[in-house]
Amino acid sequence: MNAIPTSSPASTKIVAFSLLCFTLFFLFKHFSLYNIPTTPNHNLVNFNSTQTTPPPSPPPPAAAVVERTGIINEMGIMTDDFIVGEFDEGLIEGMVVNVNSSYEKEKGEFDNDGREVMKVEKFRVCEESMVQHIPCLDNVDEISRFNSSENGEKYERHCPENGRGLDCLVPRPKGYKLHIPWPKSRDEVWFNNIPYTHLVQDKGGQDSVSRKDDKFIFPSQGIERYLVQISKMAPGIAFGERTRVALDIGSGVASFGAYLMERNVTTLSIDVHENEIQFALERGIPAMVATFGNRRLSYPSQAFDLIHCSKCRINWIRDDGILLLEANRILRAGGYFVWAPQPLYEHENEQGERWKEMEDLTGNLCWELVSKEGYIAIWQKPLNNSCYLNRDPDVKPSLCEATDNPDDIWYVNLRACIMLLPENGYGANVTNWPARLHSPPDRLFSIQMDADKSRRELYKADSRYWNDIVKGYIGAFHVDDLSLRNMMDMKAGYGGFAAALLDFNVNSWVMNVVPVSGSNTLPVIYDRGLIGVMHDWCEPFDTYPRTYDLLNAAGLFSVEQKRCNITNIMLEMDRILRPGGRVYIRDTTPVIDELHVIAKAMGWVTFMFDSGEGSHSNWKLLTCEKRL
Repeated sequence: MNAIPTSSPASTKIVAFSLLCFTLFFLFKHFSLYNIPTTPNHNLVNFNSTQTTPPPSPPPPAAAVVERTGIINEMGIMTDDFIVGEFDEGLIEGMVVNVNSSYEKEKGEFDNDGREVMKVEKFRVCEESMVQHIPCLDNVDEISRFNSSENGEKYERHCPENGRGLDCLVPRPKGYKLHIPWPKSRDEVWFNNIPYTHLVQDKGGQDSVSRKDDKFIFPSQGIERYLVQISKMAPGIAFGERTRVALDIGSGVASFGAYLMERNVTTLSIDVHENEIQFALERGIPAMVATFGNRRLSYPSQAFDLIHCSKCRINWIRDDGILLLEANRILRAGGYFVWAPQPLYEHENEQGERWKEMEDLTGNLCWELVSKEGYIAIWQKPLNNSCYLNRDPDVKPSLCEATDNPDDIWYVNLRACIMLLPENGYGANVTNWPARLHSPPDRLFSIQMDADKSRRELYKADSRYWNDIVKGYIGAFHVDDLSLRNMMDMKAGYGGFAAALLDFNVNSWVMNVVPVSGSNTLPVIYDRGLIGVMHDWCEPFDTYPRTYDLLNAAGLFSVEQKRCNITNIMLEMDRILRPGGRVYIRDTTPVIDELHVIAKAMGWVTFMFDSGEGSHSNWKLLTCEKRL
C-alpha cells in the first residue's frame, strides 16, 4: 500500500490564508445587513406606527448649518446644548395617513428600547347633554350650594373632585360644520355650531346678532364711530401704538374687540357663563369665560393698557369698590378705563347718584377723569405712587400691605385695598407697539426663576428658538394656510411661540397659558403686547368645547405628569379643540410614546417625528389632527 503524501508547509499556509479571507468576507457581508450607514439627520423623521409600508424618502439634502444658542432644557435650566435644524418638507408632504388603522401592540409587549407599551381602549363619547360642557363652571352639585349669584359665586370655578372629572369625548352639536375662516367669520358663523336661538331674541334689540338662514350675522353696530369717539375723547390712548392690549368686560359677542383688531389692538373679551363668549370664539376673537366676583382674575398686575366696560352690568362700587380695585390691579400704570353704563340706569336720579359714587371712588383711587361725553367716561390711572402716598391716611380704600404680591392670582380672594406700583417703574415704562414685541421688558428681572446666565440673553434665545420652530411649522405643516385662527400655547414661557407667529404674519391669535407649576412669566407676556392667563392643567380650562384650532405644548407633560393624570389633560385638549384642529406636542420620548397611544384612543390622526438633535435624542414631536 502506498503511503498518503503529507502536505508541505507552503500548501498549509495557502489553505489557512484562504480560510481567513473567506471568514472575513462572510463576517463583513453578515454585519453589513444590520449596520446600514446613516444619512444626515432631518428635523422631522416619520415614526407613524399606523403605516404598514413607509413612503419613499426624498434624496437627502446637504447637511444644514445649525445654530447653537442658549435655551431652557426640559428641566427648566438655562443651557446652550441644543440644535434647531430644518424641516424636510418633502418627507411630510409625502405621508399617507391610514385613518382606519389601530394601535396593534397589546399591554405587556415591549418596544425596541425595552419599555413596556401601554394600551388604552377607545374612549366613549359623552352624553348629548354635555355638548357645551365646561367642567369647572357646570358643576351642578357645587353651584347649587349658592342661593344667590349677587357676588358672582355661581360663575366662578368649582371644579369636580379628583376621580369625577371628564372621562369621555364631548360630542359635537348635530349638523356641526368646520368653522368659517377669518376674516369672514368676524361677520358670520354657522348656526348649527352654536344653536342658541334665545341669544338672538335677547340681543336682537341691540342689533348685535341676528339669524339669516343657516348662519348668525353680526352687524357692526356703529362700532367704528364709537372707536373714533373714544380716540377723540382721549388721544393719549393711541390705539395700536401706546394701547396694544385691552380687556373688554361683559363683552357680549365681542364686536368691540373684533374691530379693534384692525387698529393692531389685541382685546381679550370676558363675560359670565351665558354662551356669548362661545359666539366670540366661534368668530375668531380672543375671549374666555371669566367674571368679577370674589377672586382675583388670573391675569397679572399691570396687564392691560385699556379696560373697557360698556353695558357690562357690574356694580363697581359694591363692597367699598372691591371690583374696581381689581380692575385697578390689572390696569397698567398710565392706562385708561372706559365706562359706558347707559342701559343700567334708566332713571335720571339713579344715574346721578351712581355717577357721584363712581366719581368719588375713582378720585380716591387717584384716577384722573380725562373726558366725559354723555354716558361715556374715560379715566387714566397714575404712572407712579405719588398721589397714593400723599392722600389722607384715613381715606378709603386703604393701601395694601407691602407683602401683598399683586401677581399672586391663582385662587386668591379679592382685597379691598390699593396695590402700590413698583418704585422702579416696572410695568409703566414699556415701549410702543410694535417695538415692545421683541424689546426685553424690565419685568423680565422680577420673575422668580433659576437662570445662571443673563436673562436678556435667555429671552433672546427663546425668541430665536421659536422663530426656527414656527418657520418649520409653516414650511412643513403650512400652518399659515390651514385657517387656524384660535391658538393656545399651553406652556407659554415668554410668549415666543406667539411672537414668532406675528413675525411670520400668520393670521391668528394666541392664548398664552402659564402653568402654576412653573415660573410666573405672565407680566413679561403682557409687556410684550400679548395676552395670556395663568392655569393649572390638573384642572379643566374655562372655555367652551370646540374653541381652539391649534394647541401647542412644549415640555408640558413631562412636568405635569408628576402632578396629575396626563390622560385627563389630553381629554381636556380634545374638549377645547375644534374639529379640523391640530395639536403639536414636544416632549421626552417616553412621554410622547404614552401620549401617542392616548391620542389614537381619542380618534386623533397622529404622527411622531424626531427632534432636530436626531433619532437618539430624548425629545420627540407628536403632531395630531382632530378630524370632523
